[in-house]
Amino acid sequence: MTTRDRLLGLIVVVVWGLNFLAIRAGLDQFPPFFFAALRFAVIAVPVVLFVRRPNVPLKWLLLYGVGFGLLQFAFLFAAMNAGMPTGLASLVLQSSAPFTVVLGALLLREHVVPRQWLGIGVAVGGMVLIGWDRAHNATLLPVLLTLLAGLSWAFGNLGNRLAASKEPMRLMLWMCVVPPLPLFALSAVTEGPTAGWSAVGDAVSTGRYSGLLGLLYIVVVGTIAGSGLWTVLISRYPAGVVAPFSLLVPVVGIAASWLVLDEVPSVLSLIGAVVVIGGCMWGLSRSPRAAAAIEGAPLAAQRT
Repeated sequence: MTTRDRLLGLIVVVVWGLNFLAIRAGLDQFPPFFFAALRFAVIAVPVVLFVRRPNVPLKWLLLYGVGFGLLQFAFLFAAMNAGMPTGLASLVLQSSAPFTVVLGALLLREHVVPRQWLGIGVAVGGMVLIGWDRAHNATLLPVLLTLLAGLSWAFGNLGNRLAASKEPMRLMLWMCVVPPLPLFALSAVTEGPTAGWSAVGDAVSTGRYSGLLGLLYIVVVGTIAGSGLWTVLISRYPAGVVAPFSLLVPVVGIAASWLVLDEVPSVLSLIGAVVVIGGCMWGLSRSPRAAAAIEGAPLAAQRT
């Protein structure tokens, strides 16, 4: 990976780490499924009208949109609405990194070295520690929902990779077309057909714009900028090379939540966080020689 692309990865880390504060602001005002639908609908409408669809197989576009967009954010927003702490959510969601490597090995036949398997095992141990701590505090369900969000993100990564688009930004934008209608339908069934729109009206009439400002950050900075850069990186390199960057997101997310929201994680959760991040950063990184060999190989060769 080039120095420029490493810097792009670090920009995504900061953008997505702060994204969790914006999500919390939105969820404090809007129902979770409605808020998830709204964040994609704001992008989807102009995309359908003004952006040409990328020349990729529809099945991979749908896999990307359903995994990365629909399921990831439905599970994540439901988890945070059910009591998942903002900073801890930013950590557990990064289970997408080991999930991506495992799915890439199983489904795309990408090469995974023993060191990476060991790193995955250590990361899973850290997740178990966090889950045990939350279960002890009667909050295991939000952790499980966040893990499902991480698994969904991993499937979305594979859809992105299989699409192999030469127009990654266009692919990311069209991914946003997939989630809105299913999410609006889910919101209408579970939250009520008018609950979300009433919340928008209340926010405007009372002048409480924090949720709408959170939506603006998520759409412009988190999705268009952050996801766009991520799409570029995941289209250039094997999933196992790019995915570990996401493990730095919770460093920003936990610190920001601590400073802004006064969320102080338990000692056991912090230990679990260190185990997860440390295990993944060590185990899921490739040696320079192996990474160079894989990055230089054509995509078709990497799948055989």
